[in-house]
Amino acid sequence: MTPAVPTPAKSPRSGILLALGGAMVLSLNDLSIKALSATYALHQVILLRALIGMALVLAVIKFSGTGFAQLRTRRRGAQLFRVSIVMISNVTYFVGLSLMPLADAVATAFVAPLFVTLMSAVILHEHVGPRRWAAVGVGMVGVIIMTRPGAGVIQPAAILVLISALCYAGSHMMTRRLRDTESAMTLNFYVQCGFIVVSSTMGLMFGDGHLAQAPGATWEFLFRPWMVPQGHHLWAFVATGLAVGIGGLMMSQAYRTTEAALIAPFEYIGMPMAILWGLAFFGTWPDHTAWAGIALICGAGLYTLWRETVRRKVQDVAAPSGDI
Repeated sequence: MTPAVPTPAKSPRSGILLALGGAMVLSLNDLSIKALSATYALHQVILLRALIGMALVLAVIKFSGTGFAQLRTRRRGAQLFRVSIVMISNVTYFVGLSLMPLADAVATAFVAPLFVTLMSAVILHEHVGPRRWAAVGVGMVGVIIMTRPGAGVIQPAAILVLISALCYAGSHMMTRRLRDTESAMTLNFYVQCGFIVVSSTMGLMFGDGHLAQAPGATWEFLFRPWMVPQGHHLWAFVATGLAVGIGGLMMSQAYRTTEAALIAPFEYIGMPMAILWGLAFFGTWPDHTAWAGIALICGAGLYTLWRETVRRKVQDVAAPSGDI
C-alpha cells in the first residue's frame, strides 16, 4: 500500500525557503560538473554522482520515522516518465554546460521557471494573468539573445540547454501531479535509480571510448572513455553527489508543497552563484551580450515573483485580483 503523505502546509514560506536553499546547493552541482567536464565522460560522472546521492538518500530514509516503507508506489508509470525527462534534462544540460561559460549556461537554463509558469497554466490549470504572460515573453527574448543568432548560427550548446530547461519544467509538473501519493524522498530515490541504471548501461556500451569525438565537439563530454578518478578531482565528485542528493530533496519538497508558479522564480538565486563560481574557479565573466540576456531572463522571473507577492497581499485583505 502506498504510504500516506502529509497534507502540504498552507503557508508558502517553507516551500520558498526550500527552493532558495535547494537552488544554492544545486549551484555546487553545476560547478562540480563543469570542473569534471574536461576530463571524464558524462555517464561516468553521473554514475558516481548517483551512487553518492543514493547513499545519502538511503541514510536519510533509514533514520527517518517512516523508513523504507515510503518507497512503495503504485504509480510506476508516472515515476518512470518523470525519471526519463529528468534524465534527458540532465544529459542535455551538462553537455551544453561543458561547451559554454558557466554563467551563460545557467542563465539560458533559467528560462525553466518561465516554462514552469507556462506549464502551470496549461497542465495544472493554475491561474496565470496577462502580466505574467508578458513576463514569459520578455524572458523568451532574453533566451533568444543568449543563443546569439546574430553570430551567424544559433549555438547548438544553447539549444541543448533550452531542451534541458523544458524537460526540467516538465519534471516539476510531474512532481506536482505526484505530490498526493509520493514523498520527496520517494521521488528522489527513483531518480537516483534511473541515473544508476542508465549511466551503467551507457558505460558498458560506450565506456571504452570507441565513439569518442575530437576535443571541442558537441558530444565529446558524452562519449569519452572512462578513466580512474584522479585525486585532485575527488572533491568535485563528492560535491556533485551531495549537492544533487540534498538539493534534489529540497527542490522536490518545495514543488510538492507550494504552487509551482510561486516557487519557480526563487531558483534565480542560482544566477549570482553561477557568476561567482565562474569567476572564482574558471576566470570567466559574462560579456555584454550575455549580460543583456541575463537581465531579461532574470528580470522576467523576478517580476513574476513580485506580482505573486502583490497578489498574495491583496488576497489577505480582499478578493483576488484578476490581473496577475
